[in-house]
Amino acid sequence: MDSQTIKNLIEQGLPGAAAEVSGADGVHFEAVVVAEAFRGKLPLARHRLVYATLGDLMGGAIHALSLKTVTPEEAGNH
Repeated sequence: MDSQTIKNLIEQGLPGAAAEVSGADGVHFEAVVVAEAFRGKLPLARHRLVYATLGDLMGGAIHALSLKTVTPEEAGNH
């Protein structure tokens, strides 16, 4: 598994999302995902949206994924 594949899966699964994914060891990854779909959702619900784009890879090819999920407005404030 590699960061580019994870980025592509997230962006395809969440239309309009922009993801930045890093992870040098091929099993532990960090992602920052900016998506309008997160508006009005609590962090757990946001994370579930991202996990849904990765399906069975979570806990398999992707051992761990640290997430930061923000709306476009929240991204502009950081």
